[in-house]
Amino acid sequence: MPKIQFDRQDVLEKATSLFWREGYSATSMQALFEVTGLKPGSVYLAFGNKEGLFKESIDFYGKRSVEYLQAKLSNDDTIEQGICELLLSLVDESTQTDYCSCFLLKSQLELDNQTSLKQHIADYLLTIENVYSNRLATIYGEEEAKQKAASIMVHIFGIRVYGYHTNSKEQILGSLRLGLSWLPWSQLAH
Repeated sequence: MPKIQFDRQDVLEKATSLFWREGYSATSMQALFEVTGLKPGSVYLAFGNKEGLFKESIDFYGKRSVEYLQAKLSNDDTIEQGICELLLSLVDESTQTDYCSCFLLKSQLELDNQTSLKQHIADYLLTIENVYSNRLATIYGEEEAKQKAASIMVHIFGIRVYGYHTNSKEQILGSLRLGLSWLPWSQLAH
């Protein structure tokens, strides 16, 4: 069997970027060959097919997202302040001219009949929700922490989709402050 000789992380970064911008359905194998610099045989040998490469791209993005979230919520003065700062960074992202939402959420919305891929993405979104829930459970009861985590996720999904609708930062911030009034918004200088 031939040995695969390429930087897997580099290939996953490039493929993830392409899938993220174009979507799963609109990304052709030819475009993947071009962006990764790999020959067809190398892609098929390493990843199986387009779905296999997409799934690894989801893993690549999803694991990084979870690690970033865990680190961010561990490093701030308070969990709630960390959540506010994360949400504010999402609002800032959503007002950028090159805004591209969240790869997981965009893919979840696109893949209406790809049940195994859709479930794979849903698992990462649930993992992210559980990170919020587990961190909040250190200051709230378990059930309240789960409800608050679900509310955070609903607001994140809203920011991620609403960001395409408008670039009114103040409108989005006002909605966050209203919907997540239990967070310490007044303690932030944003």
